[in-house]
Amino acid sequence: MVALGGGTGLSALLRGLKNHVVRRSDKEPTLARPITDLAAIVTVTDDGGSSGRLRRENRVLPPGDIRNCMVALSKDEALLSRLFQYRFQAGRGLRGHNFGNLFLAALTHVTGDFAEAVRVSAKVLAIRGRIFPSTTSNVHLVATLVDGQQVQGETKISRSTVAIRKLRLVPRRVRPLSAAVDAIQNADLVLMGPGSLYTSVLPNLLIPEIARAIAHSKAPRVYIANLMTQPGETTHYTLSEHIGAIQEHVGNNLIDSVVANRKPVSPEVAARYRAQGAEQVRIDPKNVAKLRVKLITGNLLEEHGVIRHDSSQLARLLVEHFLLSRKP
Repeated sequence: MVALGGGTGLSALLRGLKNHVVRRSDKEPTLARPITDLAAIVTVTDDGGSSGRLRRENRVLPPGDIRNCMVALSKDEALLSRLFQYRFQAGRGLRGHNFGNLFLAALTHVTGDFAEAVRVSAKVLAIRGRIFPSTTSNVHLVATLVDGQQVQGETKISRSTVAIRKLRLVPRRVRPLSAAVDAIQNADLVLMGPGSLYTSVLPNLLIPEIARAIAHSKAPRVYIANLMTQPGETTHYTLSEHIGAIQEHVGNNLIDSVVANRKPVSPEVAARYRAQGAEQVRIDPKNVAKLRVKLITGNLLEEHGVIRHDSSQLARLLVEHFLLSRKP
């Protein structure tokens, strides 16, 4: 199984899927743990916060999203994982940095290779799966807004209040990590998302060889939709408009199915999100069908002050629908 994305969405997905990965003590896959190999392909376009500072000052790829995925896939999220997530609260030049980000940056300089630093760090955390940056090139996002304005950088794009017309990578033709492409080519299931449409999902798909590998894959290719719209990025977007945006950027042959949440957000939480310009993504089945994408829904919402995917429910739906239901 291969999952592509970034941000908190991908780590939430991985947190649920790791419980279905075959363990060393298992002699063979079981109904409870049918996943023999889980690979995450993570976007590297982040330019904000601790990751952005390390990227600018130390000339390393942004480690934040990869760090989150490592912690999500770690054998347990106890002391070592908490250490990787620890954020310094004081210290000139140190305040605001995560220990895990600093660890990955230091290991990149020691090994001379970001992908190798990720591999070694994954061994330290004993993760249940593999993690790859989508590319080791220094790439940036550039968005053309509907008013014609161009905005560069993931942080500025996510903060824009004007709708996005087109997204591209700079440089345009960037080479992916070969191991990431191999993982897609050998996958029995390819997952895209959940995560910010324009700053987590699409950046991976804009790499030509990655998009081509997904397009040629015989495995089910599934887009996992966001729970809520995002101000500026996807204001008022319906489910079909999320899918349509992906198709407009990378073609109609990358998504077979979409998984979406059907559980309503509570009125109190919905009102709070609405005040921030966000609303629950509306499912429009007829328009989804017109895009030739199969719709699969479930109660995938979890509310604890903030809205998140229910990692366990999402993983269970994916495993039961796409793995256990397959004909031998």
